Amino acid sequence: MKFAYGFSNLLGSVYRKGNVLFMPDGNSVLSPVGNRLSIFDLKNNKSETLPIECRKNISCIALSPNGITLILVDEEGEALLCSLISRTVLHTYHFHKPVHSIRFSPDGKKFAATRDNMVQVFHAPGKTRQFNPFALHKTFYGAYDHTVCLDWTSDSRALCVGSKDMNTRVYGAEHFTNLIVYSLGGHSDCIVGAFFETNSLDLYTISQNGHLCIWESDTELEGLKPAPTKAEKRATAEEAKEKGGQEEQKKLESEQEEKVLYKRLAKHSFKESRGEGVGYARLTSCTYHKSTKILVTGFQDGVFFLHEMPDFSLIHSLSISDQTISSVAFNNTGDWIALACSGLGQLLVWEWQSETYVLKQQGHFNNMSCLSYSPDGQYIATGGEDGKVKIWNTTSGFCFVTFAEHIGGITGVTFNQQGKAVISSSLDGTVRAFDLNRYRNFRTFTSPRPVQFSCLATDNSGEVVCAGGLDVFEIFVWSMQTGRLLEILAGHEGPISCLSFSSSQPLLASGSWDKTVKLWDVFESKNVKESMIMMSDVLALAFRPDGGELAVSTLNAQITFWNPNTTSQTGSIEGRHDLGYSRKETDKITAKKSSAGKAFNTLCYSADGQCLLAAGKSKNVCIYSISDQLLVKKFEISCNLSLDSMEEFLDKRKMTEWGSLSLVDGGEGDVDGQSVSLPGARKGDMSSRHWKPEVIVSSIMFSPTGRAWACTTTEGLLIYSLDHRLVFDPFQLEVDITPANVKKFLSKGEHSTALMLSFRLNEQNLILEVVESIPAASIPVISEMLPELYVDKLLSFLAGMVSSSAHIEFYMLWIQSLLSQHGMKLKQRSQSILATLRTLQKNITKKNEDLGKICDYNKYTMEYIIALSKAKRKVEPDAEETSEPSSEDDRMDSDSISDLFDT
Repeated sequence: MKFAYGFSNLLGSVYRKGNVLFMPDGNSVLSPVGNRLSIFDLKNNKSETLPIECRKNISCIALSPNGITLILVDEEGEALLCSLISRTVLHTYHFHKPVHSIRFSPDGKKFAATRDNMVQVFHAPGKTRQFNPFALHKTFYGAYDHTVCLDWTSDSRALCVGSKDMNTRVYGAEHFTNLIVYSLGGHSDCIVGAFFETNSLDLYTISQNGHLCIWESDTELEGLKPAPTKAEKRATAEEAKEKGGQEEQKKLESEQEEKVLYKRLAKHSFKESRGEGVGYARLTSCTYHKSTKILVTGFQDGVFFLHEMPDFSLIHSLSISDQTISSVAFNNTGDWIALACSGLGQLLVWEWQSETYVLKQQGHFNNMSCLSYSPDGQYIATGGEDGKVKIWNTTSGFCFVTFAEHIGGITGVTFNQQGKAVISSSLDGTVRAFDLNRYRNFRTFTSPRPVQFSCLATDNSGEVVCAGGLDVFEIFVWSMQTGRLLEILAGHEGPISCLSFSSSQPLLASGSWDKTVKLWDVFESKNVKESMIMMSDVLALAFRPDGGELAVSTLNAQITFWNPNTTSQTGSIEGRHDLGYSRKETDKITAKKSSAGKAFNTLCYSADGQCLLAAGKSKNVCIYSISDQLLVKKFEISCNLSLDSMEEFLDKRKMTEWGSLSLVDGGEGDVDGQSVSLPGARKGDMSSRHWKPEVIVSSIMFSPTGRAWACTTTEGLLIYSLDHRLVFDPFQLEVDITPANVKKFLSKGEHSTALMLSFRLNEQNLILEVVESIPAASIPVISEMLPELYVDKLLSFLAGMVSSSAHIEFYMLWIQSLLSQHGMKLKQRSQSILATLRTLQKNITKKNEDLGKICDYNKYTMEYIIALSKAKRKVEPDAEETSEPSSEDDRMDSDSISDLFDT
């Protein structure tokens, strides 16, 4: 099994905080998600999260006009210069203070950043050859409070900056004689946005209390006069001495008269647009599209307005939620508006002319608690503490259905064997089954008396559903077909923490906090078949895919392996050190002491059953080799210091003479009203002034295809997959096996030999060249001659090519030939190649759906054309009679076309 798993995508969370941006082509949205950045491709309906992490949550982003260079700035002011082509970090720069806004100039030669009460203008990286990409050009002062927003003129020669001191200042990015700095007032609250008009110094300023001021400049952009250089000043001074002092005085007076001046044309209030009787809400975000002159403003209560400027005519108003709109953005044409709400983690793209949603995505409101892969690996179901079940498409990264019937936190979720239904258990005392065809709750399972269900399991046939109780120490068994309660399994003396069905025999394993694991034969009797005593409370258990082994995780951070047939222990792993050491900011004990309470809360076997994936209340995910009982690889799911329990040692910069600054500032540890969290508590005190969510992996699962695994964490649903770019991975390699020899055999027509040699080299491009050089007529013969080892490898290669290649029929002939000629042998060793078969099923199903949509569209288009031509013939019968009839070979009858599409 390969272990080159790398970060692939982040699902379950679409927006956290910061500003959203459109790409220059207007088809993609950039959205900061914690300390990562996601790109939502609206044209191709896909999402991608960049493999770049900041040290803390991203607060603002800037994109160059050419769409190549990206700047990410986190909460502490550390900036990362990234390339969107290579998806890598090029440079790191620290502003040492929080940055509220950062923007590139329209010509792409400079960018400006607001920091404290100043604005810094830098030369844009990539325009000049220099060692430091962040070369400071100029620093502008003058504000009495933090600067929060900025905008550039169309020619990039001047910029305006809004501040919390209720003033807006216009600076010249270059040295001008008639503009150095000009301050504009007129507001009684913090400035939220300031925008220049196209090719003009006229601007709009918008404050947080909902007031808009329109300012007109008496000078055009072309009227900005560059300041003379030192040589020009010297020459002018010499001329002035020769001509006398009077002319110089006149020149100075004329320059003072030519200074840029502003006058306020109008002042508008957004309270008029909201109407009478509507409560006051603060304006939180705004943006202006200069070419269409459309102003969009978002408010604290989830309402946003569209106004046409400069008349301030209301075009449209809509409420998207009751939460604050944190950021708004226009695409390049002005047709789409991106709206982001940090409170709900919601991202919308609204087409305001047709009043339709282009994108509407929202993650779980609280943490995700569980996940499950569909049998073909195409979908992931997640359950959250907000009581919602969401289904995500692993290919596109989007959520396509949300079930909100539960009123309590979700504790377990699973697909049925066919992948057509999702079953979930909740703390609200119900287990519900949802239909993925009609998107409805078609079955609800309940207990005789209210029970909080803590875990869920279904058998292989999908006919039996089991759920364990948290407050009642019993296991409830229902029939999927009838919805009736079949059995109540009693025997545990503590809350049921986990359930798992064996795939090879009708055996249910249950783990409890009473330090036992019990095996039940659900179909024969309701008594305990076997009971295994553990050394500590049982937190998680999992059967191997073939049902021949049971892994159990306990509170003492040990993983033990058991034979379910003999109930004998076959091995154990001590995992306390592998979880890593970490401490909370408010902890008064060392990281080593706090690690005593950590353990693995979730387990999962790999598709081939050789490895075990384990995670818990830690940032580390561990992969163990079961045969060697050793740690093979450890993954660190996040390096985000905005989360708690990330560091092992106290930060000396936060230490004072009274102790840790987090304890002093937050008020914890005081005798009166102390809010120190209890040991082992999952969440902090949300009412405290400084609350940080703790990094936790609540659930983990391997994909049925074996190519990926996913985990639900504090940051969202993380997916790690095998890196397909790792090409050279040969086996049974010899000296004479070279690409030249492979091509030599291929040119001689020895296709079978060339195919086997290419697989021994294991270079993707070479295998592709050999396979596509084989004639279709030779496929059955070569398939029959291939040894078993090469059949598995060829099948794995074909499974990957079905989804990406345009030669669908060619590859389907290969797959059909291999499965028909080696079907019996493949069935005998189906367990070892199960991941390959699942990948094959997933890709063929996806391709079938895509082609089906295209064929349906073409069919209806042709039917429309045929109906149109028939109607035209009826309207013009004379024209048909006079025209010469064409031959049967040159004309296809409309009925035959429709028959062709029907087939």
